[in-house]
Amino acid sequence: MLLFVGLGNPGSRYKFNRHNIGFMAVEQIARAYGFAPFKSRFQGVTAEGTIAGEKIILLKPETYMNESGQSVGAAARFLKIPLENIVVFQDELDLPASKLRVKVGGGNGGHNGLRSITAHMGNEYKRVRLGIGHPGNKDLVHHYVLSDFAKSEHPWVNALCDAINEHLPLLVEGKDATFQSKVHVAMNANGFHTEK
Repeated sequence: MLLFVGLGNPGSRYKFNRHNIGFMAVEQIARAYGFAPFKSRFQGVTAEGTIAGEKIILLKPETYMNESGQSVGAAARFLKIPLENIVVFQDELDLPASKLRVKVGGGNGGHNGLRSITAHMGNEYKRVRLGIGHPGNKDLVHHYVLSDFAKSEHPWVNALCDAINEHLPLLVEGKDATFQSKVHVAMNANGFHTEK
């Protein structure tokens, strides 16, 4: 069993924020793979389904970003999911918009959701880093991540979520590098230039 965690903030005012692209990604996974409806548990909402023959639990913590680890920890302990079977979908300032990177462990890059998960769980979980670009000045970061995606950004956000869904079985099977490469190929084919 795998736990796919989307990071974001709950509530309508945050729904389309750049910081919520993790929520957007898991919502799209639920739709694309016909998961059961989300229901409240583990200080968040979960949905269950199957991808590539594996049972997948999707989790959107509703603790607000800074306390994401409370929800992830509660789910992982109850469901007995080891750290290496946790995959976190998160916004990444240090990647250009529309790029994707998969990595296990590493620093949290100032991301409060990752910091909270690491504090509760340890660090060796998988992150699917979804590039949102950087505003260019660290003083602008807070406003930038809590602002909605611009209309001009919607095409790449939708294309990225579609590419993730198309190649998600590879990620489920542990073929992280192939998954990452295929997503980039799909994005390039759609006119979004994401070198490998």
